[in-house]
Amino acid sequence: MSPDHPAEGPSRVVELARFTATGGAAYLADLLVFNALLLGTALGASWSKIISSAVAIGVAFAGSRWFTWRERRSDRVGREYTLFVVFSLLAAGIQFLCLVLTHHVIGWTSPLADNLSANVAGMALATAFRFWTFRTYVFPPDAAASPAERAGDAGQTGRRRKRGAGSNRSTKAT
Repeated sequence: MSPDHPAEGPSRVVELARFTATGGAAYLADLLVFNALLLGTALGASWSKIISSAVAIGVAFAGSRWFTWRERRSDRVGREYTLFVVFSLLAAGIQFLCLVLTHHVIGWTSPLADNLSANVAGMALATAFRFWTFRTYVFPPDAAASPAERAGDAGQTGRRRKRGAGSNRSTKAT
């Protein structure tokens, strides 16, 4: 990766490895907080899960912003976080829909079937969805453009140019 062109970023393999490490840290935070609240407080399972999920989303966002896609982060943290939460909730919905489909539509009601549908198939689909949406919309390749570059490009086509794509200054032939 060139320091002059941070939007180029790491290889896809490195990116996937970082995404996996960040997801693993978020999952571990979710498990630890959930069990600490469930076993160590008077909160029930539902509130414990809601709180642990919020913590896990925060861990995943921090890891994504400052580790997985650190070359792509922008100065618009609020936008990134809002999209991150929306896509995280949609991904949770994918996992839930897998469970509903197998449990209530197909009729596979064993604990094994529930775990395979929600936590294996559902998690795989949700993870693929997260990777694609986070790298495409939350941390897009051109997000690292500076505010001056965005301002200079605003009048061209409404789109931001990638770093290193040239200058918006016109040159006169001499």
